[in-house]
Order: sequence, then C-alpha cells, then structure tokens
Amino acid sequence: MISDAWLKDACFIDGTWVPADDGQTITVTNPASGAALGTVPRCGGAETARAIAAASRAFTTWRAMLAKERADLMFALHDALLAEKRALGELLTREQGKSRAEAEGEIAGGAAFFRWFGEEAKRVYGDTIPSPWPGKRILVTKEPVGVVGAITPWNFPHSMIARKLAAALGAGCTMVIKPASQTPLSALAVAAICEKVGFPAGVVNVVTGSAAPIAAEMCENPAVRKITFTGSTEVGKDLGARALANMKRVSMELGGNAPFIVFDDADLDAAVKAAVLSKFRNSGQTCVCTNRFLVQAGVYDAFAEKFAAAVRALKVGDGLDAGVEQGPLIDPAAIAKVEEHITDARSHGARVLAGGVRHPLGGTYFEPTVLADVTPGMKIAREETFGPVAPLFRFETEAEAVAMANDTEFGLAGYFFTRDLGRAWRMMEALEYGMIGVNEGLASTEVAPFGGVKDSGMGREGSKYGLEDYMNVKYALFGGLGA
Repeated sequence: MISDAWLKDACFIDGTWVPADDGQTITVTNPASGAALGTVPRCGGAETARAIAAASRAFTTWRAMLAKERADLMFALHDALLAEKRALGELLTREQGKSRAEAEGEIAGGAAFFRWFGEEAKRVYGDTIPSPWPGKRILVTKEPVGVVGAITPWNFPHSMIARKLAAALGAGCTMVIKPASQTPLSALAVAAICEKVGFPAGVVNVVTGSAAPIAAEMCENPAVRKITFTGSTEVGKDLGARALANMKRVSMELGGNAPFIVFDDADLDAAVKAAVLSKFRNSGQTCVCTNRFLVQAGVYDAFAEKFAAAVRALKVGDGLDAGVEQGPLIDPAAIAKVEEHITDARSHGARVLAGGVRHPLGGTYFEPTVLADVTPGMKIAREETFGPVAPLFRFETEAEAVAMANDTEFGLAGYFFTRDLGRAWRMMEALEYGMIGVNEGLASTEVAPFGGVKDSGMGREGSKYGLEDYMNVKYALFGGLGA
C-alpha cells in the first residue's frame, strides 16, 4: 500500500510543506478508474517566486559543499528510493496508469541517475591550456549555472524529474520543479524522500499548479539561470523563446516521430520482440517510442503477421492487476487523438491487423493496434500519435528507407534491424536522430546521452554530457608569473 509518508497534499518550498496562498487545489485522479487519489495545491507565480528565492539562498551553500558531501546525499537518496520502490511504484501506477512492473522499473531507473551523477559530481574536471605568452598561464574551470527551473511531463513522472534533478544536484545547482498536473504525486514523493535523507532546505523545491503563471515566473525571474523542459515541441519553443529573451540557459527534450526500420536480412523474431517493447511500453505514451514502422518489401508480410500476433497477445487492464502489460491512456484527449489517426489512416486505405477500437474495459483503455498499408500522406506519418498504434509502411531500398525516416521535422530517436555490418554503420550515420538503436528497440540509460536534434530539442540528459548542461565554463588568465 502507498505510505502516507509519501502521499503529499502540499507543495515543498524551502524545506516546508505549504498550501497554495489562496487555498485552491487540483484533484488528481486514477486514469484506470477515474477515482480521486487526492488533491495538490493550485499554486501560481507568487508561490513560485518564493521557491526560487529559497533555491537562490540554498545555492550559495550547496555549491560550496565538497563534491563528496553532495554525492553522499545523492547516494542516500538513491538507496531510499530503491527501499521504497514498491510503494512509489504503486503510487506512480495509480496516478499515471502504466503497469506496476513498468512503474517499479521507472523508480529503479530514476534512482540510478542519482547514483550516476553522484559519482560524476566528483569528476568535474577542468583544463590547463598552454599559454601563447611568457609568464602567463591559462586555466579553465567549470561552475554550476545556478538555480534551475524544471518543467516535467506526465508520462514518466518520476524518471523525467530524476534525470534533471540528479544532474543539477551533481553539478552544484538547486532546483524548482513544476510537475505535470495529471501526475504531481510522484514528484512530491521525491521531495519527501529528499527531506528524509537530509537535503538542505531550498535545494529541492516542488511547486504544483497552473502551468502558465509558474512557467512565466521561471522564465522572467532573474534568479533562475536555466530552464529545462520535457514536453511538446510547441510548448518547448515558446518556453525557449521566453527564457532566451532573458538570456537563460535552456535544455529542451521535445516531440518525436521515431522510425523503426526492418530490413530483409533482419532477425524477425528479435525485431518483433523489440518492436512490441518500443511501441507499446507505457501504452505508446513515450517520446522515444516508435511512431512509424518501415519494413522492407521482402519481409513485410512475414513481419506484419508475427508482429500483429504478438500485439494481439498483450494483456490490457488496470496496471495494478497481475500480468497487465498495457494500462489506460492518460485522459480522453489521448483517446481522441488515437481514434483520429486510425480513422484518417483507414479512410486512405490502411488495414487494421490488430485492435483499432476502444477496449471493452471502457474509460481510456484502447486496444493495442497494428495498421498495414500505411502511406506517407496519412496523418499518422507526420504527427506523433502518443498512443498504442503501430503503422506499417513498406519500402524497397536502403536509400528509400533513409529518405522516409528522415522526412520529418523531428529527430529524437530511431531504430533499425539488420545483420549487415556495413549497412548498420551506414544507417547509423545517415539517420538524422540524436539516439539510434541498432538491433535494439530501447536505448535509454543513465550512462548515455539522451536528447534529439531538429525540432526534438537541444541539450542532453544523462551521461557526462548531461552534467555539462548544468555548468558554465570559466577561463582565467594568470599573469605576472615570470621570473
């Protein structure tokens, strides 16, 4: 059962649990049943300004701590998250809908970021550069950017916070987090565990409420030196423009339109297994999940048959029920977009090989779906579905596959399956994406950089590159060193 210690109905500002100034609240519901889970404050700009002020005060002491001292707190946070994995996983499932196995995996994956960046905090190295002048030396050091404003999505309410917060803490930054209103409870639980393990007041702050005034305060308040956002490209571009108008650093992890390419020489069984994972994890509600399956003509029918059979076998239901592999979608708007894409595709000649309709469970449950004979002119080829629909496109040549895969404004993740080493190398170089899975359908890990190109964003999360996104480079010239 969910521990009352982690189920919070208040915001966390400067080490204190507080309501909204006007007492207004937001009701959080379970997408599997529609039942209310609780309420959180509907905060706005004033509360956010106080959280930023707290983070600014805390930054002075947090950045001055030894890297090992910061790391020790992050290791303690990692251990505490794993100790509460089951309870936190249940909370995540109840507010977001994904299966319990996926939710507990997300808690473990999020915890791993705190251990990784705790270690990296002790390895923030600088440089010395050979001086072009006698009696002078050049030194390069790295410093934390300062207070960070983070705005996170509902689809991964724990891990999207973890990989931003862990990098910020490791670099020596403090943070104000605005979680999605659909899934704020997991964020507040992270804050509660930070409090338990002893993080100083103001280092980690969580403000729930209305997106517009909270984001406006983050973008306009001069104490915030960086904005990090995960969400839609449209919102990311707006936030980025407002942040850059005030010369703030930005990291943006935005939309995707991932291709999954299956060549004639692929191991079809391995490709099908990876395809199911890549498409239907979290009911297709992930930014890196496959949105387009491009299958070479020689194996198109065989792949379609195997894939459809595997998809029809997926168990749909409440994420807390045993054996469930796909839970409900987050809300009715998500169902509407899925149905819009299927209707458009069928009207232009696509065939339904599996699913295609709402699930008998009702609510926001939808049957895992496979569409055949999909063409580039359909909506599903251009727009991110963000739901459990797998469209199959046919191609003839490698060059055609590359052209089809790159024919999008997005560039987050791409996947392909082949046994030809030369082709694997050519495809890796030719695909215009920030992350590539070669004979793999899932590539996320804390040790590797996560992020995209083109309209999929800027900056990287995870790995040493993710730490650098929270640091400034300082150059110092030492003169007067001659004999």
